[in-house]
Amino acid sequence: MVKRGRIVAFLLIVLIFAGTIGTTITGITKDIKLGLDLQGGFEVLYEVETLDGNQDVSMDTLEATTEALRERVDVLGVNEPNFNIEEPNRIRVQLAGVEDQNEARELLSTSAQLSFRDVNDEEYLNGNDLKENSARQDFDPNTNQPIVTMQLKDPAKFADVTSQISQMPDNRLVIWMDYEEGDSFEEESNKEDPKYISAPAVNQTLNTSNVQISGNFTVDSAQRLADILNAGSLPVNLTEVYSTSVGAQFGQQALDKTVFAGFIGVALIFLFMMVYYRFPGVIAAITLSIYVYLILLVFEWMNGVLTLPGIAALILGVGMAVDANIITYERIKEELKSGKSVLSAFKAGNKNSLSTILDANITTMIAAAVLFIFGTSSVKGFATMLIISILVSFITAVYGTRLFLGLWVNSRFLNKRPGWFGVKKKDIQDKASTEEVEPKVFGRQFDFVGQRKKFFSISLLLILAGVICLGVFRLNLGIDFTSGSRVEILADDSLTQEMIEEDFDELGHSPEQIVISGDNNDIAVARFGTVLDQGEVAELQDYFSEQYGNNPSVSTVSPVVGQELAKNAVMAVLYAAICIIIYVTFRFEFFFALTAIIALLHDAFFILALFSITRLEFDITIIAAILTIVGYSINDTIVTFDRIRENLKLKKRVKSFGELAKIVNRSLMQTLARSFNTVITVVFAAVMLLFFGASSITNFSFALVVGLIAGTYSSLFIASQIWLILRGRNIKEKPINYVKKKQTGGPQV
Repeated sequence: MVKRGRIVAFLLIVLIFAGTIGTTITGITKDIKLGLDLQGGFEVLYEVETLDGNQDVSMDTLEATTEALRERVDVLGVNEPNFNIEEPNRIRVQLAGVEDQNEARELLSTSAQLSFRDVNDEEYLNGNDLKENSARQDFDPNTNQPIVTMQLKDPAKFADVTSQISQMPDNRLVIWMDYEEGDSFEEESNKEDPKYISAPAVNQTLNTSNVQISGNFTVDSAQRLADILNAGSLPVNLTEVYSTSVGAQFGQQALDKTVFAGFIGVALIFLFMMVYYRFPGVIAAITLSIYVYLILLVFEWMNGVLTLPGIAALILGVGMAVDANIITYERIKEELKSGKSVLSAFKAGNKNSLSTILDANITTMIAAAVLFIFGTSSVKGFATMLIISILVSFITAVYGTRLFLGLWVNSRFLNKRPGWFGVKKKDIQDKASTEEVEPKVFGRQFDFVGQRKKFFSISLLLILAGVICLGVFRLNLGIDFTSGSRVEILADDSLTQEMIEEDFDELGHSPEQIVISGDNNDIAVARFGTVLDQGEVAELQDYFSEQYGNNPSVSTVSPVVGQELAKNAVMAVLYAAICIIIYVTFRFEFFFALTAIIALLHDAFFILALFSITRLEFDITIIAAILTIVGYSINDTIVTFDRIRENLKLKKRVKSFGELAKIVNRSLMQTLARSFNTVITVVFAAVMLLFFGASSITNFSFALVVGLIAGTYSSLFIASQIWLILRGRNIKEKPINYVKKKQTGGPQV
């Protein structure tokens, strides 16, 4: 008898979730803060030195400098600017949504050391002589030109200074901003645009606290100077070692394209699950919808900043979240084929899949955590979203699926309906039969272990070809690793390389490389081997903004930062591998851990080799892709290893290589459908990002697609086969006896 109350409960819960999501999702997405790569903005990393040139800067000084920078940014009206102190002596500033990036750069970088000097460059007054917050933008009553007025603390001191200056042959009071050793009034006065602000003649003693600065000001530039003076001078010198600015049009285009790619990718995943797994696939689509909603909700609660790689992690996370459902559904199908009832199959499938899902998620979490620790700001955004995705997917895919599917199973509506799980009646074994059900794929069995030499030969040939390509072509390293500058130009119409070359010739620059891309050849990327300074960046932005109607995106990386990023990338992969070895050894055994690491290095190498062959730019986001693949590859390998461990437990004692080979092959056959289905769903998401996502993550998406395919191949045909060889070498002398240990649950010899 069908218990309809459970079905009604399911429908009510789904309706409640649907109503909640439908009424609140707009508000949640609206409140999520967007990173500068999605709304335009400016990010800069400063190296801090004391005014006497000493690089030993105390934390108190860094905090005081950060507060001074924050006060300056307040005048720009930027919503929630982000300031981070990075040891030992750096400050990172992120201003998402800032409209005038050149103004922001100038406002931040100037030390605001105001000084009053004579024509011989001797200082008489400085910023410490000003009253706080007294600077104002005003107009000269005689010429009606914009000026800056301010008040001095001691009128008598100003009177003494003006008295001395008025008696000099060249009686000019030269007003400087950020005077540096070696600056000279004599030299600057001969220039069309001198470094000093103004140099008025002083003909008499001025006993007043009111001072005005006149010069070639506009209203905006006079107001900016007043704002800087009011914010106060910085107690240090700032050297820009890394910067990136993204035009607002680039950000909006990236957001639109990537969200569109996400919708297509997720829709394909849902469709595949429903077609292949039938009714459980429908349950998966429901839980995955809740999963996406919960991720956005948690991210908004965390006050996180959503970046372009973050959206990619969310979309990729949907594909990876499906894995938990696939593992569970495949186990349920196995139990149904063995002749168990729907209820018994449901319970056994959930029980047997839990440890596999847990191990797979933890290993992926390790890679994400390493990414967060060693990544730059955009990579940290990717890692943060990936960590949230893993945690939320475990809750929704394990407990959510159990709840929803359990309501239907316990209602008894699905009794005698194996077709609803995608299981044909002819494939179900008779309960009375004691014969062990042999796993099949496409209705037949395959001897993967027997073909291991072919798999090894294919990999060795590809590795050899990859080594040759890397040796000859090397990697086309981006400025993240080599230092330099990168300018990305967006136009409303098609661009050609000749057009961009002419533009840079007019500006007096010669890029090392120009690449035209975009759907309509409307994006041009120019690379420079040198670091463009602040003035050159401002000139480029003004020129291309006027020429093509869109503000270009400009990134600069100093040699020091480039070396650090390369070092951090290597360390990230190394630490991820060490952590995974430790965990897999703890949960399984050392030989499992060793072969898992060999497999993931195999996958990472193929990504490097293909980037060398294709000459695609290899930047810091590719490291994020490699570490994601490391997590995925381990995830896939762990699922196979878990099944090998389970079959060893059932066998209890293995005395020959042949017996061990049969166990490995059986395990591969049992996990083959799960591996293929998982990679298909994740590849759906990655391919959609590749073809429809923003151009800035095209290479990232390509690395994911290549890595996902390589990861599946290595997990099935390399890792398990190597383990078989290592573990089976001395099996006659030392048979495998399975003894369950409380701390590891691994096999003992």
